[in-house]
Amino acid sequence: MRASERAAPPAPRGPTPGVRPRVAVTRERWETRYVVATIASDTTSVIVSVVVGYLLGLGTHVPWIGEVTPGVGVLAGLLVLLFLYLCRAWDPRVLGQGSDEFGRLLRAVLSAAVALGLIGLAGQALAARPWVFGLIPLAGVLAAVGRLLLRARIRRLRSRGRCALPVLAVGNLESVTDLIDRIRRDEQRGWVVVGACVPTGVGQDGADSVAGVPVLGDLDAVAEVAHEGQHRIVAVCPAPGWSPTRLHQLAWSIEDLAAELVVDPGLMDVSGPRLHVDPVDGLPLLRLTRPTFTGVAWIAKHVVDRFGAVLLLFLTAPVLLAVAVAVKLDGGPVLFRQTRVGRHGREFTMFKFRSMVIDAERRLGELNDGNDGAGPLFKMRKDPRVTRVGTVLRRYSLDELPQLFNVVNGTMSLVGPRPPLPVEAATYGRAAQRRLLVRPGLTGLWQISGRSDLTWEQSVRLDLRYVENWNLALDALILWKTFGAVVSSRGAY
Repeated sequence: MRASERAAPPAPRGPTPGVRPRVAVTRERWETRYVVATIASDTTSVIVSVVVGYLLGLGTHVPWIGEVTPGVGVLAGLLVLLFLYLCRAWDPRVLGQGSDEFGRLLRAVLSAAVALGLIGLAGQALAARPWVFGLIPLAGVLAAVGRLLLRARIRRLRSRGRCALPVLAVGNLESVTDLIDRIRRDEQRGWVVVGACVPTGVGQDGADSVAGVPVLGDLDAVAEVAHEGQHRIVAVCPAPGWSPTRLHQLAWSIEDLAAELVVDPGLMDVSGPRLHVDPVDGLPLLRLTRPTFTGVAWIAKHVVDRFGAVLLLFLTAPVLLAVAVAVKLDGGPVLFRQTRVGRHGREFTMFKFRSMVIDAERRLGELNDGNDGAGPLFKMRKDPRVTRVGTVLRRYSLDELPQLFNVVNGTMSLVGPRPPLPVEAATYGRAAQRRLLVRPGLTGLWQISGRSDLTWEQSVRLDLRYVENWNLALDALILWKTFGAVVSSRGAY
């Protein structure tokens, strides 16, 4: 179908000879079940909070809050459920992936608490206070735990090749190949590319596939292929000849389907609050604001860092003591101190448990030919300088626990880019230097995405994604995923 033909006025309703009928794409059964399970989990969390409030209301005085009046609990519960709906916290597009799901949950809980507080203030009723400051937040915490458990379940299924949405990739060969590679690396996204449309209608050198994905047609055939009903996502990447008019026509042609249109805006890893739509004489323009590292959210990050690090030091004290004894018995000092580069290029001393022989840095020049690292990084899968104790420490990232002291003194954060060596930072280009806009982290996107198995370009891209799109929900998600990355020890050596 040519562009000129698609631009023609729509034909009358009814069957037309020679035209393939439209097939509506229906949601998979697992999608509906996941939404229902999420609603049930959230509702259960609200009910539990109301029951807890009822039990506390049986003559119990809660310190700093006061007497709990159970009758207010019904209104509080209804407000939480209402704002979960209004904040689209049950939108299937955000469930099970990314930090936006928990961001919407947080907005719903805060909105419900504020609404109930205003109602209580208007009625001069102190009975609302326990629910605003205690039991509504409890419902939010329980709902978050329930969603995390559901997410863990669907990720196990996706790791087995189930619960995935079929994707039609559209664009030139280079952009389609890059999209296929990215989706395959991000298996938890729940997407799988099952077809492609490229300008020539064939792959490289006339092949019938691109990166193992069959080519289903050229760019003029996208709408027709989408209407076959086999794809839930139509992902459009850069391609010559793709004008806004053609993109609009494609959107109009598939808007009656359950298939979603996903468009690469041409902006590298930038999303969220930094993107704004500014219309100029009816022309929508994407306005990209500079990243800001100030304000209430940034202060909250520092508070969480300090208190979180102190709490983790307290909880892991027995582990720290056991590791220190093991390293000392292995000979040499317990701690390894190394100069790293922090925010705005300031150098600081980073602490780690010693996992190598004492003269490891002096012997580095002898091992340059065995470098398995990427870019300016030096890594060896079987580094002869690593001690027996150090092998275990590195496998489970126990050698990095002393960096909690760096978090306490403010030179590092719980979540952030990897702290580079001065010699590495000296080689940074303009893009990599943006990693230094924030404090380096004990963990980060690089930690949960493969660690030492990543290429240099992948490592830089992940760190830049964090810097450009930082928010508290993203930090919470990274901290949660870090536990699984450490236990699996994937990419650690």
